[in-house]
Amino acid sequence: MNNFKSVVLLQAFYRRGNAGVPSPADHETADWWWDHLAKQAHELRQAGFTTVWLPPVTKGASGTGSVGYDVFDDYDLGSKLQKGTLPTRYGTREQLERCVAIMRANGLDVYVDLVENQRAGGSGPKGFTFRYVDADGQPDGGRFPKDRLDFHPNVPQDPHVFGSAREQSFGSDLAPINGIPHHYIFDGLMASADWLTRALDIQGYRLDDVKGISTDFLFPLLEHGTLRGKFAVGEFFDGNLALVLNWVSNPRGMRGRSSAFDFPLHGLLVQMCNDAGHFDMSFLDHAGLAGVDPLHAVTFVENHDTEASPNLGRITRHKPLAYAYILTSEGFPCVFYKDYSTDHGCLGLKGPIDNLIWIHQKIANGPTQQRWKEHDVFAFERLGGAHLLVGLNNDAAISRTITVDTGFGPHTPLHDYTGHAGDVQTDGNGKVTITIPRNTDGFGYVCYSRMGIGGGFGATSLSVTQQYEGAQDLDIKPADNSGAVQVCRLWVDTDKTITGSLQYDTASWSNATSIELALVDPSGVQVAAKDYLLTTAQGDSLTVTAKTKGWYTFRIRSFNTPADNQKPPYTLKVRYTAPQLLI
Repeated sequence: MNNFKSVVLLQAFYRRGNAGVPSPADHETADWWWDHLAKQAHELRQAGFTTVWLPPVTKGASGTGSVGYDVFDDYDLGSKLQKGTLPTRYGTREQLERCVAIMRANGLDVYVDLVENQRAGGSGPKGFTFRYVDADGQPDGGRFPKDRLDFHPNVPQDPHVFGSAREQSFGSDLAPINGIPHHYIFDGLMASADWLTRALDIQGYRLDDVKGISTDFLFPLLEHGTLRGKFAVGEFFDGNLALVLNWVSNPRGMRGRSSAFDFPLHGLLVQMCNDAGHFDMSFLDHAGLAGVDPLHAVTFVENHDTEASPNLGRITRHKPLAYAYILTSEGFPCVFYKDYSTDHGCLGLKGPIDNLIWIHQKIANGPTQQRWKEHDVFAFERLGGAHLLVGLNNDAAISRTITVDTGFGPHTPLHDYTGHAGDVQTDGNGKVTITIPRNTDGFGYVCYSRMGIGGGFGATSLSVTQQYEGAQDLDIKPADNSGAVQVCRLWVDTDKTITGSLQYDTASWSNATSIELALVDPSGVQVAAKDYLLTTAQGDSLTVTAKTKGWYTFRIRSFNTPADNQKPPYTLKVRYTAPQLLI
């Protein structure tokens, strides 16, 4: 993920005030969100997106009313009947897994929103007691219960939390460092994040509310298990550049392990768009975190918090101009679903944003050279590859004509890839005169480069490796002598290989004990089975080629298990390739 030229992230959710995305849970005529996104995966990749950021995927305290940040159970992905619902607002675990698999089949990376700072929905005095159902739906049997001394302020605030105290309460505040018993919350959060990553096959993370979380926990978290080496971006919600930069790069803190959302730049973009004609465009020269540390800056125009809460800095006009800046500048640009999508109630900027994504992917590269700056006009050149000259005009009344130095060389024909202006040519000294249209509805921008650049975006199909853990304290049942247990269903494309690799607990087994793993095709016919014995190598696999597209089901059953291991826990690691389209 170090090649920032090739990365464009979609924040694939939004809020409607305090409500989440449309959901059948509210009796709306809508697909479950995981299916809605899966249906768009191929089109998103063709538009040039490389990465999709999903909302929090675990069960929230408000059930299907939850947008995900009131996390209740770390091990419920829409797979346990809790808080009045089996699915989350976005759908079931099975729909989520299929969504991820289809994203990967289209070559998209998938990031999830990790909420490590708070929990909600507890019981007891002040709500500090958390108990979860087990695989049979029985209360108090679920993994990672929590009690009073696992939270602040019942224990002292953790060290190395930014700020002297929490600025705002988002629920019961977890204490990974100072919680009692020592390391219980620390280890439990690490284990659940690792489980989540393996369950879905995730490539990166958005870290919620990092100002309230000790870096003594966050840095080890990102170095733990399957999280190690994966991309991460923190929501350090602050416009102070020095504070954000310190969080990113402090050698005793995050040590450059995580990027950060560029809130300092966002504050300038709000002023530029909302106060057009009054904002000084020269402030955009190497602005924000992207201006000083572009390899750790995730730039954005809007997000679910700013858009739904005007007091947090919502852009109310001229939004395309802000996207023109972040999608041609250095950094890792993030597009907000509600701005992009043509769904009912969304802003519908897909056309101009698609054009800017194409420019970002095909042309924008290398360091930035400022070429012109004054109150209403800013122009800069990206010096890598074919070079890109960008002109931004914030004056809604008149177009602006400027003559600037360039790195294109003398007598080079140039084309505006936005379609907002005509072709031009550099003079004998490499200078060029360009006209930037007036800023009507935010379209006061041009993007010039050499003529003849073209091409689209292909989708390299990738398989997924998703792990299913069967255990009494999780959401999938352990193996059982009394009958077959359904482990999972996989949405597989025609002629693609399905591999299931099993690891299982053989404590107290005899030579007569065994586990049978079976695979059933979409028509209900068993197409493969394998017996696992005490002497079978752990991780031994079963492999089948799918003859038709559809749901393939893994089932497991144990035989002759001992009294002290009657229902053996197991991990089934599956590898498969989904279709690129959900139809």
